[in-house]
Amino acid sequence: ALGLMSVPDFTTLYRFLQRLEDQIIDRAVGETVRRLRGTRGKGRRARVAVDATGLAQGAVSTFFVRRMHHHGQKPLPWRHWLKWVVAVDLDQQFVLSQIARRGPWNDCANLPAVVGAASEQTRIGLVPADAEFDSERNHTYIRQQLGAQSVIPAKRGKKTWRIHGVRAEMRRAFPQRLYRRRSLIESLFSSVKRKLSARAPGRSLHTQKRQALLLGLSFNLYRLKHRYLFSRMSTEPGLSK
Repeated sequence: ALGLMSVPDFTTLYRFLQRLEDQIIDRAVGETVRRLRGTRGKGRRARVAVDATGLAQGAVSTFFVRRMHHHGQKPLPWRHWLKWVVAVDLDQQFVLSQIARRGPWNDCANLPAVVGAASEQTRIGLVPADAEFDSERNHTYIRQQLGAQSVIPAKRGKKTWRIHGVRAEMRRAFPQRLYRRRSLIESLFSSVKRKLSARAPGRSLHTQKRQALLLGLSFNLYRLKHRYLFSRMSTEPGLSK
C-alpha cells in the first residue's frame, strides 16, 4: 500500500511515535467523526457512553498465564496496565474522544474531560456510564453544562448511606431502559480487540499511550472504510460480485 520495496528499520515507527503529539491524533479523530456522523438527522442528539478497558502490555497468551497459575508456579509480575477511556457514539458505533493512562486507577474524575471533548464533536442528549463514574459532580456537569441526561448507577458507598440529588434519584427510580443501551460500548471494545489489537506493547508509558490513542483512530478509519464500501455497493450493484 505504501509502495515500499523493503521493510524499514523498526526504529522508524518508534521515532514517529516520539514525535507524534496528542493534538494531532485528536484532530485526526475529529475529522473521522465529522465524516462518520454525516448521516445523523439534523437536530438529533447523540447517545454517548463512557467506559474504560485494559490493554495488555505484551503478547503473552492468557492460556499460558492460566497454566502457570494452575500448576502453582509464580504468576507474572504485572502490577500495571494501560487503561483506555473512551466516549462512544452508541447509535453509529465509533469513538468520539479518548484518553489513555496507567491502571489500575479509578477514572471517575476523568468523565468531564472525555465527555466535554465528545461534546465538541457532536450534540449530546444522553450519557450512560457504569458505576465507576458514579458521582454527583459528574451528573451536575452533564446536566447543567451540556444540557444532556445522565444515567449512572448509584452504587458507590454503602446502601445505608444517605445520598442526595441526582444520585438519590438514580437509586430510587433507575431508568433501566435508557441504561440498557450502554452495553453497546462493550461490543465496540470487543470489535477493536478482535479486528485490530488488544495490546499496547510499548516499553515506556509514553509510547503505550500513543499506541492506545492510535487504536481509537484506526478503528474510526476502519468504520469509515466499511461505510464507504457499503455506500458504493448500494449504488453499484455489480461491485459486490
